[in-house]
Amino acid sequence: MMNDQERRQELAHFLRTRRERLSPEAVGLPTGGRRRTPGLRREELAFVAGIGVTWYTRLEQGRDITVSPQILESLAKVFDLNAAERNHLFVLAREQVPADPHPLTDIISPALQRILDTMGVYPAYIANPSWDIVAWNQAMCRVYTDFSILPIHERNILRFMFTNPKQRSLLVDWEKEAQGLLAVFRASTERYVGESWFKALVADLQQSSPEFQAWWPRHDIQAAHASSKELNHPLVGKLALQSSSFQVMDAPDLRMVIYTALPEANTEQKLAQLAKAREVQFAG
Repeated sequence: MMNDQERRQELAHFLRTRRERLSPEAVGLPTGGRRRTPGLRREELAFVAGIGVTWYTRLEQGRDITVSPQILESLAKVFDLNAAERNHLFVLAREQVPADPHPLTDIISPALQRILDTMGVYPAYIANPSWDIVAWNQAMCRVYTDFSILPIHERNILRFMFTNPKQRSLLVDWEKEAQGLLAVFRASTERYVGESWFKALVADLQQSSPEFQAWWPRHDIQAAHASSKELNHPLVGKLALQSSSFQVMDAPDLRMVIYTALPEANTEQKLAQLAKAREVQFAG
């Protein structure tokens, strides 16, 4: 669980990154000539938000001070935060939601596996709160990779995106997908910031991925939503897929993600073609 000091440091970093993204023009202030640092100055932000500059400075420095909901609402308005970012701000500033005291689920029931398998040609997987892929179907292996032969620590969605070379060639717009995934990861794991697995994953990816190292400090936040993906599969060419996520009611810390075919690029037929090719391979 994240302690108070870690929470305040996260809050300070979040506020600083958002302040640096604001221009004077965006909030109705004069530019005032050349600036040594990007974004608004602290005193400008405090003025626009209607709060004391000394108080805001202490907040952005991670000091132990009490923050009212009204002040947070004012900051959220000035920063023009979306719903996920606003929630993130309140969680960091007011009171962190405790992490589940029980161990993260790393195995599923046979019934859940059967559900995955009944998805047929549609790729599907189940992940836990640390974004570890704990189960998948054969369609997922045909489209992405054979997860059964990956080392367990590599069966992590974020790690797979940033360190597996197949992803860069498979995804039509890898950079856009990776940035979006990172923003969703940050929003969905905010309650686990102090956990050892979270710290280890972030530290490892900062060392192994230059892109992760560059993008992580930006503190991007994005709510999870159904999204479309374009893939360049090495066997069948372009695939257009739509992802949908579902919470597993019998195990609330798990979520199931299913990729269905979009009409473009004859994706349905190509998924069936991949399944048929695998059947022929095993038959041979």
